[in-house]
Amino acid sequence: MTTTRTDAAPTGHEAAALLERTRAAVDPELRSTLETLPGAMRRIGMYHFGWEHSDGSPAAGQTGKAIRPALVLAAVQALNGEVRQAVRAATAVELVHNFTLLHDDVIDRDVTRRHRATAWTVFGIPDAIITGDAMQALALRLLTDDPHPAAKPAAGRLATCVIELCAGQQADCAFESRADVSLDECLVMAEAKTGALLGCACALGALYAGAGPEVAAAMDAFGREAGLAFQLIDDLIGIWGEPDHTGKPAGADLAAHKKSLPVVAALGSGTEAAAELAELYRGPLDADGIRRAADAVDRAGGRDWAQTEAADRMARAVGHLSRAVPDLAAAGGLLSLAEYVTRRSR
Repeated sequence: MTTTRTDAAPTGHEAAALLERTRAAVDPELRSTLETLPGAMRRIGMYHFGWEHSDGSPAAGQTGKAIRPALVLAAVQALNGEVRQAVRAATAVELVHNFTLLHDDVIDRDVTRRHRATAWTVFGIPDAIITGDAMQALALRLLTDDPHPAAKPAAGRLATCVIELCAGQQADCAFESRADVSLDECLVMAEAKTGALLGCACALGALYAGAGPEVAAAMDAFGREAGLAFQLIDDLIGIWGEPDHTGKPAGADLAAHKKSLPVVAALGSGTEAAAELAELYRGPLDADGIRRAADAVDRAGGRDWAQTEAADRMARAVGHLSRAVPDLAAAGGLLSLAEYVTRRSR
């Protein structure tokens, strides 16, 4: 089967416009859904999304990039479905993503997200965790209440995805206390923790467009490979990203001894720099230690490997997408999002 590429490569501007349209479509549904939460959970949810300050007063809002709900809507469009009918599904995916963020911030003890204090540091660990749990329930309720014929299989697929997300997070935590994590193990973990939800988002879009199982599977595979590329770039940003842009301290992943993909690749390189990095990871890292660890990852080849692997994963992603949408010109939105997540530098 021949494939036709788009006439021009996707641009960052196209992705930004798509993300803006997604926020405009999803945010009202997201906000009205959060407002159904009782008491403190509603307040924490509104704070987490940036719509309120910690005292409950209105805030300008820093709701995140909306990549996952944008994938849902872009997948619907690529398959000639009705985008407006998939807004609830897109909102459900965004709620699941933010449920994981609330929990991850607690697990990782991250104190900032989106340039403000994380929810658990403001409201306490129990309330942050409980609010995350409630967001997951809201996501499934959105789908079970949706009269669209794809809603039921979408709910089952999203629930299965949540289990995979949890398995990925559990593996990520376990890796921190292990010195023998292999690159293959790390890739499996990253697919579960990040790729699964991006794949699910694309598959939900296919379901809402009325596509069959084979097309939904191809869309899922596209999202998973794009998700791995996304995670590889995110891991690089976690080491070398600028705090003014990331909203997190410099080298936060190194300080936490994260077995991120570039770190594991570096540790397994058999180089002198790998031995230096392993020694640094045996103890706490101050600012100078973080700088030295980042340099060791770079010299051991972790940075170059991650960049090359991200490009390879995106090539695989496009191959899967061409099975679902043979004329890739119709999948411009999905391609622009994939290009966006792999071209980020901070």
